[in-house]
Amino acid sequence: MPAAHSRRPRRAVHGIVLLDKPVGLSSNKALQIVRGLFNAAKAGHTGSLDPLASGLLPICLGEATKIAGLLLGSRKAYEAECMLGVQTRTDDAEGDVVQRRAVPVLSEQAIKTLLQAFVGRIRQVPPAFSALKRDGVPMYVRARRGEQLELEAREVEVHAIELLSLSGDRVRFRVECGSGTYIRSIARDLGERLGCGAHLTALRRLWVEPFGSACMVTLEQLRAQAACGTQALDALLLPLDRGLAGLPRLELDARQCEAVRHGQPLQMHETLAAGLYRAYAATDGRLLALAQLSRDGLLQVRRGFNLPPTGAVDGNVPA
Repeated sequence: MPAAHSRRPRRAVHGIVLLDKPVGLSSNKALQIVRGLFNAAKAGHTGSLDPLASGLLPICLGEATKIAGLLLGSRKAYEAECMLGVQTRTDDAEGDVVQRRAVPVLSEQAIKTLLQAFVGRIRQVPPAFSALKRDGVPMYVRARRGEQLELEAREVEVHAIELLSLSGDRVRFRVECGSGTYIRSIARDLGERLGCGAHLTALRRLWVEPFGSACMVTLEQLRAQAACGTQALDALLLPLDRGLAGLPRLELDARQCEAVRHGQPLQMHETLAAGLYRAYAATDGRLLALAQLSRDGLLQVRRGFNLPPTGAVDGNVPA
């Protein structure tokens, strides 16, 4: 029998895996491993981590892939280490060394003062080796070709930076930032302000909103659970609405549910603030949609969800 015919059919499994991605693995490879363990029909992640980096990589399965874009723009926190005196082609430890310079005598207070200059809405030049695209081609592809790239600064938001330690030529710091912020660029720019250059040597993502206090799971834990069966593995999944935890809940009656299921706008009569809502069926508590309420009270579906009954993970479970 051909191998293609011996594969198990993919499952319609829905939820979010808070993966603790290990160093040395690309985000896409980690995604494919997790998808394979769950035998999921659909999967996507919510923002790449470089192979050098470890830490939280939310992986969305099934209907949860519909909110991956929303999670991409969430606030994040990292713990980073950079090495002063050495500049690399990629601004991290994976690139070739392009320059070495003497490291000045530094105090912790001097580093703290410099780090505070990165807090707020700042202009940041992304690394040449990044996944950003120009004319549809990732910048790292152009950089590997040897193209001379003039990168434009972009506005990003850094909410806080805290110095964790200064030991010789090594600086450890913690960053809370918005979407699109490159920690490699912060390390590079810190080195330039010190006049000695620097590059990122370690990076760990600590959390991504709204998963600030949730526990991560490792690939080893997932494999161990998978060996115990599908039910044990699915117990590690977070429900889709955990990814929308920061949004207010809106319960709909039977008539309203029917309209939302067909993507039809609803005129709401309650006194509700404009913004995004999690829309649920009042009858069974099922999440129906991510919906936008306008100032004039019109509720429109942004993302509709076709989820199994509350408490079921696999979409093939009978209602």
